[in-house]
Amino acid sequence: MIAFAEFRSKTTASTVRRAVLVIAVVFGLFATTGWTAVRASPAMQGPHAAELAKWGDASVAGGRVPSPEATPGKVAGFFRGLTGAESERLAERFPYVVGNLNGAPVELRYHANRVALTKARETEQARSHDSRLSPEGRKEAHDRLKQVDRLLRDGRQVLAFDPTGRGRVAEVLGDLDQAQRVSVVVPGVDTDLSTYDKPWKPYAAPAGMARDLYNAERAQAPHTRTAVIAWADYTTPEGVGVDAATEPLAADGADRLQQLVAGLPGHADTALFCHSYGSVACGVAASGLPDRVTDITVAGSPGMRVDSARELRTDARVWAARGATDWIQDVPHLEVAGLGHGSDPVAASFGARRISADGTHGHAEYFRKGTASLANFAAIGTGGYPAVTCDSSDTDCSAPLDLR
Repeated sequence: MIAFAEFRSKTTASTVRRAVLVIAVVFGLFATTGWTAVRASPAMQGPHAAELAKWGDASVAGGRVPSPEATPGKVAGFFRGLTGAESERLAERFPYVVGNLNGAPVELRYHANRVALTKARETEQARSHDSRLSPEGRKEAHDRLKQVDRLLRDGRQVLAFDPTGRGRVAEVLGDLDQAQRVSVVVPGVDTDLSTYDKPWKPYAAPAGMARDLYNAERAQAPHTRTAVIAWADYTTPEGVGVDAATEPLAADGADRLQQLVAGLPGHADTALFCHSYGSVACGVAASGLPDRVTDITVAGSPGMRVDSARELRTDARVWAARGATDWIQDVPHLEVAGLGHGSDPVAASFGARRISADGTHGHAEYFRKGTASLANFAAIGTGGYPAVTCDSSDTDCSAPLDLR
């Protein structure tokens, strides 16, 4: 009894120390980032919201258009009842709505988003020369203009686009309609329209992450039809502030992620690759994802809002990677009064399959060419599980392969 009491006392003291550390970190974040991160702000208006206000009164082929809150299945059924010309006219009249409507045909969404991007280009072109804006405002417009121009290049397949606020975007590499395997890259903090592409550091931006994963999958499984989605279509935290330490933005992202997957065409097995705060969104989404999601892989994760993989309530395989020099390992992995994101996914007690991230440096290199993490992601994404290499602390990460 004495030994047990001593053990309980030490355990309690350790937990309290960790809780105090989290609270200290969070109060430090409040002090350095201010209270604006958690203060409610009015909904921002933009072209998407303006079109939605008119969408409800629209009709086509003698029938009303579906609600933007309709299930992807109902949206798909609506478009199956239209001719190609009717669908195209609707997309050109309401590009921001149709381009973001889960369940709409993907080729139609690509077309709608090219129309929306062209409109956005005109807006940013005008803003970049608007003398009423500050020099900083004109520079921001110029930077957004460059990003829009990149997205308008031939061959890019934009699945979602909304320039409102910081902006959101999603892009497809490969043939999504014919894919046998689909991978979705879910990025973390500081992801928006301006950071979606980083030509100077491509592996650290959603577009480059997806491109490297797509190329690695094709190299590993050249006879498998694959598609990769760079999914920057949720509002992420700005910097390592209060929003990054709490759940609300992840919860909104989780809902959007569930809708994305539910609206994908076909029945291809789908794998999620969730980096940093993106892994929080994936953790919140896990229990509500369709059965087609066979794998959830997290990299550099601050936690998934649970204490174990079992608590995610998913049949998908759960994989976790973290490089030896990733600073995320120093973040306290627990949750106190809504602050923090729970247990460490690479801890043995969490129950994820721990895979190698050899060759990475820091927090942003998990999708860089030549790393073990990228090779492992490609093996998971294509279903080549025997090729997955384990973290040195987990010698059995890929077995049993027939159970989830």
